Amino acid sequence: MEICRRRYSHLISLLLFLLFHSEAACRPSGRRPCKMQAFRIWDINQKTFYLRNNQLIAGYLQGPNTRLEEKIDMVTTDLHNVFLGIHGGKICLSCVKSGDEIKLQLENINITDLSKTKEEDKRFTFIRSEKGPTTSFESAACPGWFLCTALEADRPVSLTNRPEEPLTVTKFYFQEDQ
Repeated sequence: MEICRRRYSHLISLLLFLLFHSEAACRPSGRRPCKMQAFRIWDINQKTFYLRNNQLIAGYLQGPNTRLEEKIDMVTTDLHNVFLGIHGGKICLSCVKSGDEIKLQLENINITDLSKTKEEDKRFTFIRSEKGPTTSFESAACPGWFLCTALEADRPVSLTNRPEEPLTVTKFYFQEDQ
C-alpha cells in the first residue's frame, strides 16, 4: 500500500512539475502570454473585417476583394480573456473611454508585448463568450460594452452597450485560420 501511494505521489509531482514548467516556458519572466493564433471572423450576417483608412470595417468582400479580409490575431490570457489584434498582432484592438464616450480603437502595439497583469493593458482585454456556434467579445475595461458591427455593410466595427439592439450585431463566427 505504501509503495503504491509513493508511486502515485511521484507521478503527481512529475505532472505538476511539467505543468508549471511548460507554463513558465511559455511566459518568459512570467508576464507574456504564450501563443498567438490567427482566426477568421465574420458576423452572423456574413460580414467580414477589413481595413479602410486605418479603421476596421465590416462588410461583404467578394472576388478579388476577399484578399482584403483581416484575420484577427488572438492571445488567450486566462480561461476567457483574450487580446485581439490584426496585421500579425502588430495592431491591437482596445476599448477607450473618452469623456462620456466609449469607443473601439486600433493601437500600434505588438500583441505579445501586452501583459495580463498590467492595469494599463486592461483596455486591450476582451472577455470571449461562446453561445452555441457564435462568440461575443465584451470589454474587460468597460464591462457591458461589446464588440459589434452595424447591420449595414461597410460600417466601422465598434462597441455597444446594447447587445440586444436590432441595429447592431454582437455575435460572431470565429474559425482558426489554416
